[in-house]
Amino acid sequence: MASNRIPDDAQVDAALERVSRGDTAAFAVIVRRHERSLRTWLAVHTPPGVDVDDIAQRSFVAAFTRFHEFELGTNFEAWLFTIAKFQLRTETTRLRRIADYHTRYGPDLLQRELARRSDSSSEAWKLRLEYLQGCLEALDERLRRFVSWRYDEEISLDEMATRSGRSVPAVKKQLWKARQLLHQCVKSRMTASEGGAS
Repeated sequence: MASNRIPDDAQVDAALERVSRGDTAAFAVIVRRHERSLRTWLAVHTPPGVDVDDIAQRSFVAAFTRFHEFELGTNFEAWLFTIAKFQLRTETTRLRRIADYHTRYGPDLLQRELARRSDSSSEAWKLRLEYLQGCLEALDERLRRFVSWRYDEEISLDEMATRSGRSVPAVKKQLWKARQLLHQCVKSRMTASEGGAS
């Protein structure tokens, strides 16, 4: 059974030697030694929206695949943290590009969606809103509360997380689940209505 103790310097030095000779399993010792400090550093330096665990994992994978570039006897932790900085920079650049994309193309997409929706008759939309109201009332009270906070009271995700005692990702998941259930419910009622009308 593997020990949960954090390896000391001598164990890490020995593991580095073994990895350099091809013993890939010894890399686990290195991960155990540096995992906590790397995640802590990432948690401090990572902007919102970036997954710390994902960046940490990518950093260790990059360190493993590029281990032949590491010089034994030098500071492995400094080398690993340099890799992590590049991984973090790459991820924040990627997210910035996505945000930029949405900024540039969002208005156009919104315009297209509005044009598409305006093609539908007002009677169809009125019926759809009635179905949505019925589906919302049938929704589980817990999920309905999240929907109300977000769309009636326009509460931020951070505030919703505080009120519910959950994390922001957990709140996003609840909202996603509520929207999916509402979409399915409305779609089902429309299908039933169309079937009854024919």
